[in-house]
Amino acid sequence: MNTTSSIQLLIKDELNTFEDRFRQAVKSRVSLLDRIMQYIIRRKGKQVRPMFVFLSAKLFGPVTENTHRAAALVELLHTATLVHDDVVDESMERRGFFSINALWKNKVAVLVGDYLLSKGLLLSLKNNDFNTLKILSEAVEKMSEGELLQIEKTRKLNLREDVYFEIITNKTASLLASACAAGAWSTTADEYKTEQMRLFGEKAGIAFQIKDDLFDYGSASIGKPTGNDIKEKKLTLPLIYTLNNVDAAKKKELIYLLKNDNRQKKNIQYIIDEVVKAGGIDYAEKTMFRYRDEAIALLQQFPQNEIRDGLEALVRYTTDRKY
Repeated sequence: MNTTSSIQLLIKDELNTFEDRFRQAVKSRVSLLDRIMQYIIRRKGKQVRPMFVFLSAKLFGPVTENTHRAAALVELLHTATLVHDDVVDESMERRGFFSINALWKNKVAVLVGDYLLSKGLLLSLKNNDFNTLKILSEAVEKMSEGELLQIEKTRKLNLREDVYFEIITNKTASLLASACAAGAWSTTADEYKTEQMRLFGEKAGIAFQIKDDLFDYGSASIGKPTGNDIKEKKLTLPLIYTLNNVDAAKKKELIYLLKNDNRQKKNIQYIIDEVVKAGGIDYAEKTMFRYRDEAIALLQQFPQNEIRDGLEALVRYTTDRKY
């Protein structure tokens, strides 16, 4: 069970229902907005987050209407943050397609992100899913804080590992953590199980982000050019480890290149080579696998069944994926 398609079979009916519900949830009477929503639906990703919601719910019992709404809310929030992220990063592409801001400009993209957020909030409020809304609203708060902390630290070239983990825990892991917590809550209303699944999702999310950071040092075709983080002066784990573990002269040289000359291909390649040489890739991989294993250990306190196996496989997929 090492591909998403085999994991999806465990929740096939739920995912089919989810597709229809999500399409209904983003319908609009404004034709421009409806056109953009159709564009978003057509180029959706692997829907990893709704999969985590459904599997976390089914680990404890049959999926409920609350579960379906939680999955839709997670995907609405995730999509909204991606649309806003592309504006913040001035990105013209998303998964090989034009981004919303590339096709319809920033003003429309920001409003589309706001629309998706409001749709998600209303979906929960109309159905009195207050605890689900609380779980997910905390994620939105953390994601905004993580994004702003990253912008602040990028300016100063953050070299601290603890700050890096604070950024990725807030920016990436918080939504996956909330997806697992919301799923568990929808079938248990049990605070202990919900918190355990939140922690599980957080650790899986940290491993997921480290994998993304490692792609920046690969050469595979992965939908974002390698060296992107270096161009944006984002200090990820392989680079932070390297800068903290090379001699003073090498550190000074690398920081100079990062600050002043980080767009030339030869300099990007030089920085990547130095990261490999210093053991930055190995260190990041070991850290990623540690978080993955901690996530799996949290799962293993619950009875073994095909759903638990599916969740474990999904975590392994996030760290073994090729793009």
